[in-house]
Amino acid sequence: MLCRDIMAVIEETYPQSSALAWDNVGLLAGRDDKKVRTVYVALDASDEVIDAAKGIGADMLITHHPLIFGGLKNVTNLNFIGNRVLRLISGDISYYAMHTNYDVKAMGDLSLKRLGIKNGSVLEVTGTDREGTEEGIGRIADIEPVTLSGLIGRVKDAFLLDTVRVFGHKDRIVRRVAICPGSGKSVIGEALSKGADVLVTGDIGHHEGIDAVAQGLSVIDAGHYGLEYIFMEDMKRYFMKRLQDVRVETAPVMHPFAAV
Repeated sequence: MLCRDIMAVIEETYPQSSALAWDNVGLLAGRDDKKVRTVYVALDASDEVIDAAKGIGADMLITHHPLIFGGLKNVTNLNFIGNRVLRLISGDISYYAMHTNYDVKAMGDLSLKRLGIKNGSVLEVTGTDREGTEEGIGRIADIEPVTLSGLIGRVKDAFLLDTVRVFGHKDRIVRRVAICPGSGKSVIGEALSKGADVLVTGDIGHHEGIDAVAQGLSVIDAGHYGLEYIFMEDMKRYFMKRLQDVRVETAPVMHPFAAV
């Protein structure tokens, strides 16, 4: 298959039009006419990921987070972003990012499923699909009452995490859960307005955490990577069902920091 054929397969389910306006998704480097025999799927286009993609002879790298986000004034080896782009191009690896379009179409539902929670609705509405159904970032759902401590255990088990950061009293009973994999500080207001007792997300700072608790919202910060790495295996399953004669490999799960 050509790179453009794989792009079409992706965009059948995760159209670029579903991405938020500030995002940068799609083919970011390389050729759309590249013959693709091996695809490598990762969360970030780090140096280690590019090394691994080259090591297995990948023709196409697909990540969740875009390597090129803000404007680039030059592409040289003098900064780490430009150097990574050069390495991809010199290796003839076509590079594609699917970020908030995947978040809108899949990440929220997938994370709820991991937690064993059904019947969720959109947390932050960003638009509508072709049928006029609301879509957007994160999900919110009612659950059987459980202590915050009990929900912490479910999150750790579901996402295979050793630790999480928690704002709020662990003996509190929670009945309504909001989840926003990735960085969720921007949806705290939405979670509060929709009656959530707890928000499961990542990248919560000191002030966001204590201010959320002051307004009645507990927070389980499971880490940006800790909730979003599920993208890799999900996309591998997606491709395995749809791509013929294409090898699909995923980066190993490697959290970017350690709690010591």
